[in-house]
Amino acid sequence: MNFSSDTSAPAHPAVLEALLKANTGAASSYGADKVTQRLRARLAEVFEADEFDFWLVASGTAANALALACFCPPTSSIICHREAHIQMDERGAPEFFTGGGKLHLMDGEGAKIDFDPLKDYLDDFDPRNVHATPPAVLSLTNLTECGRAYTPAEIARLAQRAKYASLAVHLDGARLGNALAHTGATPAEMTWKAGVDVLTLGLTKTGAIGCEIILLFGAAKSKGRELQARAKRAGHMPAKMRFLAAQAEAMLEGGLWLQLAAHANAMAQKVAAAFVEDGHDLAWPVEGNEIFVTLDEQAFNDLQEDGAQFYEWPGGSHRFVCSWATTQKDIDDLAASLGRSMRR
Repeated sequence: MNFSSDTSAPAHPAVLEALLKANTGAASSYGADKVTQRLRARLAEVFEADEFDFWLVASGTAANALALACFCPPTSSIICHREAHIQMDERGAPEFFTGGGKLHLMDGEGAKIDFDPLKDYLDDFDPRNVHATPPAVLSLTNLTECGRAYTPAEIARLAQRAKYASLAVHLDGARLGNALAHTGATPAEMTWKAGVDVLTLGLTKTGAIGCEIILLFGAAKSKGRELQARAKRAGHMPAKMRFLAAQAEAMLEGGLWLQLAAHANAMAQKVAAAFVEDGHDLAWPVEGNEIFVTLDEQAFNDLQEDGAQFYEWPGGSHRFVCSWATTQKDIDDLAASLGRSMRR
């Protein structure tokens, strides 16, 4: 019963098969190989995009930090939710990669930035005030750190106000597939059509070994060379990029990444139902593959004794995460454990 994280899941067999196919003969280095070039065409198809550039890295922290560094100078700031991954879980990487850029923290339920406080902040900010740090980027996360999903309309509203203030818009899409599966939106509708300039597309949590894609849309494509230079300087220019590209190609082929995300979401709904049936309260609506539930001490101890793996979460809830590899047996074992705990 491992519900600790979707990063705990094994790699999907299609990814392993793709790596074996890519592991044949010699290939050009640093993205000049045929697999990476094929991936460009696949990304254009998936995102319905003509004008874009991309780069591959192995971790979400590197993807976010590199992406943000291309748009936020050392003297500016990045607006994000105070519970965003770039604030809570990346050890200052965005500040480090930007050379001193600041994170400006916003509030909102479920780790979603509220429109009105954002508008008020941007309306009131005076760029002539040399003592204040001007915002340069709005960073959103989908799914949020509370498992909530932004709709394309919500992203578009926030992005439009940000662009009115000449800010770039970044989307942390570590679990974008889960957000798409929940909302039914297309990748294009959730990103560049909604005003997103740069996306960090996570495939690791969905079923890859380690593959994150930084996508620059539209006019932001001009940052492509800078992105490469920053990646090289930071040690994130994989010499054998074909093995990252092979993972991405396998995940995107036939919409596999969305199918796997939909499975994880469906399993999460079953986990949530088991908790609710057992009388436990959900901290947030389940809109992806994460469940946040308030456990009493008896249930917490009994689940751990029965081998369930999950995390205590800030705010008093407990997080359970489903993945492409979560099975019905996992759900049944969890429900049985809850039932035993309730009888005690």
